[in-house]
Amino acid sequence: MTQAITILGSTGSIGQSTLDVLARNLDKFSVYALTANTNADKLLAQIKQYQPQHVVMVDAKAAELLRTNLKNLSNPPQLHVGAQALCDVASAAPIHGVMAAIVGAAGLLPTLAAAKAGKTIYLANKEALVMSGQLFMQTVKDHGATVLPVDSEHNAIFQSLPTDNQNRSLKEMGVKRLILTASGGPFRDTPVAELASVTPEQACAHPNWVMGKKISVDSATMMNKGLEVIEAHWLFNAALAQIDVIVQPQSVIHSMVEYIDGSVLAELGLPDMRTPIAQALGLPERIESGVGSLDFNQLSQLDFKPLALERYPMMRLAYEAIEEGGTAPACLNAANEVAVAAFLAEEIGFTQIPQVVEQVLANIPAISADTLEAILAIDAQARIQANLLIQSLSQGESSAA
Repeated sequence: MTQAITILGSTGSIGQSTLDVLARNLDKFSVYALTANTNADKLLAQIKQYQPQHVVMVDAKAAELLRTNLKNLSNPPQLHVGAQALCDVASAAPIHGVMAAIVGAAGLLPTLAAAKAGKTIYLANKEALVMSGQLFMQTVKDHGATVLPVDSEHNAIFQSLPTDNQNRSLKEMGVKRLILTASGGPFRDTPVAELASVTPEQACAHPNWVMGKKISVDSATMMNKGLEVIEAHWLFNAALAQIDVIVQPQSVIHSMVEYIDGSVLAELGLPDMRTPIAQALGLPERIESGVGSLDFNQLSQLDFKPLALERYPMMRLAYEAIEEGGTAPACLNAANEVAVAAFLAEEIGFTQIPQVVEQVLANIPAISADTLEAILAIDAQARIQANLLIQSLSQGESSAA
């Protein structure tokens, strides 16, 4: 009997990689639902290939285009429109698990819906934990859901922990620290003075990974690593002092776990997201991913560099948000999403991203994050503040010109 899977964000890079893995394991999985925001053409191609029972298009105009094209199919899936439909297909009774691959805060509500329905959540969406870590993990516990990390770093840590790690503390497992590795992004060797002039195209040209634009910019600023520290804190119940970050430029070592006896366990592999996807989907077995072998004869070196906070101010802001707690991480995330979008639209410069985020964090005091309403309210407030700051910066540059 196959396990039915919903893929939230199927047209993105993680969603496409997930479908590739599923296609190699059709004896084990079936596609229940696919979802997208606006990419009707790619979703249509996926429908033809994978034949889901349901599809969700969040954008109404894109949904009408898809609806027209679905009329030409002999056995079209049911089409649902809007954000609520994401929650519906994430919590549907027939499914076993949900690949949570929607980038940004938009993925929070459907991922929470999957948790409330007691599903297995293959977590590739950072924001569910960044925005609402305590609330999300409590929901998982209360409803008997399972969270399996798909981010390459957290999946590497998961694989390097004892197999019975679900209900044991790091201390009980003899863990001294978790070590997240970072590539350093495309600007790890660029002089800091030159960062103000880098372009969106340069920021999206990651040296190792193929990712979407938003995540690529987060990698360039190292915001993605800050979000991953917050994730690791909640996923593994780890204190901030137990989480270290080190730059590993080749992206071959995906993360490590150090034990109190001095042993360090690491997960290595090619930089391909299909590996952690297949590991999470296949548990407790190993399944085909389509990823090639790591050729140690061709691997000339493994480098490690300390994390330079002066190069990556977003990491400092992430640590400050974690330490402040409450809604500060949600505020951080919202301001960053708006600032990155503005950078990609060439409304602000690369080094203005942390300027916007830092000012928003300073303007909005953190409050308790024990309710979804409070989290969403801060998220909305931070987005308004960030947009106002970006307008001010843009007007200032126009006046100067």
